[in-house]
Amino acid sequence: MTEHEARRTAERDQAHEGTRAGQRRRAVQEDGAQVSIDTAGVPDAAIPELVIITGMSGAGRSTAAKCLEDLGWFVVDNLPPALINTMVELGARSQGNVARIAVVVDVRGRRFFDALRESLADLEAKNVTRRIVFLESSDEALVRRFESVRRPHPLQGDGRIVDGIAAERELLRELRGDADLVIDTSSLNVHELRAKMDAQFAGEEEPELRATVMSFGFKYGLPVDADLVADMRFLPNPHWVPELRPYTGLNDEVAAYVFNQPGAKEFLDRYAELLRLIAAGYRREGKRYVTIAIGCTGGKHRSVAMSEKLAARLAAEGVETVVVHRDVGRE
Repeated sequence: MTEHEARRTAERDQAHEGTRAGQRRRAVQEDGAQVSIDTAGVPDAAIPELVIITGMSGAGRSTAAKCLEDLGWFVVDNLPPALINTMVELGARSQGNVARIAVVVDVRGRRFFDALRESLADLEAKNVTRRIVFLESSDEALVRRFESVRRPHPLQGDGRIVDGIAAERELLRELRGDADLVIDTSSLNVHELRAKMDAQFAGEEEPELRATVMSFGFKYGLPVDADLVADMRFLPNPHWVPELRPYTGLNDEVAAYVFNQPGAKEFLDRYAELLRLIAAGYRREGKRYVTIAIGCTGGKHRSVAMSEKLAARLAAEGVETVVVHRDVGRE
């Protein structure tokens, strides 16, 4: 064998060994065994924070997950426990784009659920910061919830709802004992559960409210996703001013014309004050997103000018705001 051939053979063997090593790190056995996390070469600061949401079916896991999603967590629902480590590895290699991961794990995973304990042990061995949130509820409350939605319990089989609840409670007994946070939702409504999650995970800052301010034309129909609607047709229409007609409310002259009309500035001041009151209530009730629709006849002049001013006012008060002009250019 020549020196060149020997070198190529050695390189090929080394490449094959690297491939086999990668396959071993990511191998998943047929019985649902865990995937080993490989964060070699990744700084500890880049490894994402992990929250595992679990607990009784019907106790509010989806609500808890949605709350974390609204707080900026990357949420994965019904992930097989064997893949939790893979999610952490992907987050660690995302260059900080995925800093917090929440995973909903429950008995819908069936046999995969058995791999959770092995996954947790592997996370601990790798010094991954993780917390387990366990959602609990009384049998009476769970039966009432399942009956209200007319759905079977995932473990009841041919039996009754209470049989499925009992089987699930036994299956989750040890996991409940390992939980970092147990929330009993028996007497909680959705808003109260969200408030408890906010208190645990939002930090000292008040949860953010994100607003979309949307201008639109009434002649094209109301925005279907609007939470609040205001009508600017009480102001004179720049459409009837020939030199302003070709422009939109984004034009300085059009905006000046709109806000020089009686009632325009007063409306802006009072509506912004009203929104401050509404925003505080939305935060208390766990609402994180609001769409404020501002309309005029064609969605070109008055609504656009008012939307821009209102959005600037909200942004100045710390509300994360996006402006959308739905019907500009539609004529």
